[in-house]
Amino acid sequence: MIGALILAGSPNTGPLAAASQEAWEALIPVNGRPMIAYVMDALAGAGRLAQTVVVGPEELRGRTGGDVSLAPPGPGLMSVLAAAMDRFAGMERVLIATSDIPMLTAGAVTAFLDACGDMGRDIYYPVVTSRCIEERYPGCKRTYIPFREGVFTGGNLFLVNPAVMARCAEKGQIFLEARKSPLKLSRLVGWTFLVRFLLHLVSLREAETRMTRLLGVTGRVLVLDYPEIGVDVDKPDDLALARRVLGGE
Repeated sequence: MIGALILAGSPNTGPLAAASQEAWEALIPVNGRPMIAYVMDALAGAGRLAQTVVVGPEELRGRTGGDVSLAPPGPGLMSVLAAAMDRFAGMERVLIATSDIPMLTAGAVTAFLDACGDMGRDIYYPVVTSRCIEERYPGCKRTYIPFREGVFTGGNLFLVNPAVMARCAEKGQIFLEARKSPLKLSRLVGWTFLVRFLLHLVSLREAETRMTRLLGVTGRVLVLDYPEIGVDVDKPDDLALARRVLGGE
């Protein structure tokens, strides 16, 4: 069985505060509905998820368009994920989604789960090419990373084995804290790998191998042609795009 976990604990204190007075990003409206409601619809529409838990504040209850099982947010992403896994006793895998991808569709969720095959690895992570994003959403600005195969942006879905989260949470937090420091990163991944990465010589499979070894898990990076997986709403321009797309413009 597969459970679902939606991350909705981000307060609206960043760039989106200029576009909405909602206290929490997950509740920012898109054409009259909070962003998280669209994500919940997409997950439910895939028809393969036995249970959904939302990591977020009590204010989300009654605002999402459905019954919500809430888990409290916390200061550290990895520790929050590890703690939330206790809610999924008996689940073989858990699909993790952020609450700020209102353009997500049931078809994209299904395609991602299908691409995971037998789900025998601990972590599956989708990436989307810059070409795919630009073709569907011209002018949409994303953070892209060049690899040997092309230029990609990361998706906002993960499929994980709940049994490994507690074990890899500490290592994952260390990596998150080091990601903006070349010196700290080099100590984690090695200077040779870091230099090759900066020169755009690293392949997706090499990055996959290095990261899974770092975390002590098995994993797979999947290239998907579903741009809605890679377009989150984290600034006013993104919100305007979501409102145009979901409003049928």
